[in-house]
Amino acid sequence: MKAIMLQGTGSDVGKSVVATALCRYFSRKGVSVAPFKSQNMALNSYVTASGGEIGRAQGVQAEAAGVEATVDMNPILLKPKGEQISEVIVHGKHYADLEVNSYRGQAFQLLKLVKESLHRLAQRFDVLVIEGAGSPAEINLKDRDIANMRVAHLANAPVLLIADIERGGVFASIVGTLALLQPEEKARVKGVIINKFRGRRELLDSGIAWLERETGLPVLGVLPYVDLDLDPEDSMALEQLQLKAKDQTHAEVEIAIIRLPRISNFTDFIPLGKYAGLSVRYVKNLQELGSPDLIILPGTKNTMEDLIWLRKSGLADRIRSLRDQGKWVVGICGGYQMLGERLFDSTGKSVLGLGLLAQTTRFQPTKTVTKRQGRILVDWARDLVVEGYEIHLGQTELSDQATPFVHLSDGRFDGAKSDDGRVWGSYLHGIFDEPSFTLSLINQLRRQKGLSMLTELPPARREERNKVYDQLADWIEKYLDMKQIERILLEANESFC
Repeated sequence: MKAIMLQGTGSDVGKSVVATALCRYFSRKGVSVAPFKSQNMALNSYVTASGGEIGRAQGVQAEAAGVEATVDMNPILLKPKGEQISEVIVHGKHYADLEVNSYRGQAFQLLKLVKESLHRLAQRFDVLVIEGAGSPAEINLKDRDIANMRVAHLANAPVLLIADIERGGVFASIVGTLALLQPEEKARVKGVIINKFRGRRELLDSGIAWLERETGLPVLGVLPYVDLDLDPEDSMALEQLQLKAKDQTHAEVEIAIIRLPRISNFTDFIPLGKYAGLSVRYVKNLQELGSPDLIILPGTKNTMEDLIWLRKSGLADRIRSLRDQGKWVVGICGGYQMLGERLFDSTGKSVLGLGLLAQTTRFQPTKTVTKRQGRILVDWARDLVVEGYEIHLGQTELSDQATPFVHLSDGRFDGAKSDDGRVWGSYLHGIFDEPSFTLSLINQLRRQKGLSMLTELPPARREERNKVYDQLADWIEKYLDMKQIERILLEANESFC
């Protein structure tokens, strides 16, 4: 087994995107390849076939590599839950909710599990594409960093350093990062990649020549900025995410997604931007909400706290008022729980829900993480097959007056709907990935407004992602010195330390 590691001069410099591109590049060459990230912090997660929860980036990278994602590809996942508190997921399962200092004290105990995951992957794959986290040069964190140089040492992997030129100061960030590394760490860095470049490439030539002289490292390529439809992973990406209709100036139906403070799995709504005549936007307050045709309450890492925020902001009352006016209201996962009458935590403390569905949710220590398939029970999409995944702690009980939304393939039921079908909720993340279901929903909104029906279905989400993976592989083949990167990989020692 050989490994190559991508580290960055900071967060959001493009490590995940380049790792995804390398996974598809090696896969297209017939190489058995898998992604790896020892510790990830992400709002959006991915459910493996075995029911484990990992960072979404590693799930996407496994897809690009053409292999099934496993919990070994991301043995530690941190999901921010509140002020300085994160849910810690180890090997796909809930481990604990820990305050940041408590986690730092336990991080080295988990390093053994990281090494075990690396060894299991080494037995199955010829190449590992390893992604670091943040920067390896955070001097206040280095003594507890188990995501960067310690992992490179465990895998005996050469490191490629990625820098984001769009932010400015790219040469200083590269030189500064290298200067803060220990000699043995700096020796692992074998090349530099400059990412997110806009403009004329030749304008960088003098700077690149200086950088190579100053550092003694080759610049392996300058990657132009790309705007590809790759699933984002965290809130930093959400700030930049724009869901646009095919023709925004002629949007006929408007969807508003409530930007909850602890929003999670917002990748659920990317498919909505693929339909003609549709405006999709995130809103954080009453002024931004307006009077959309459909309001979506998304998933959240803390349903009860976000429900309290929804009330304090005035959005809860406005959503109920819009429902009375005939608008549609949809909830996914935590948003679905909010639509009920009351929510109870594990101590018995409760908060009132929005009262739009006849159901009660009780939060329990056991977490549900699984993939599901089922048939829709509402009239406007009856018997359409959908699939997705569940990630939640609460269990929701429907009253005798409630009607389920999905009949699952295992015989159970999921979600609930109102009598007129205009309010519904489901635990199924990814339900909008099914084009026939989403088109049926949009056409119901259009029918209500007296608009003509849409007939064109966009490509399935998986088909779209596969095209993106190929585009990414083409991107690095064109702009990176892949022959030199392959030489760096081949020269790496195969043994772990």
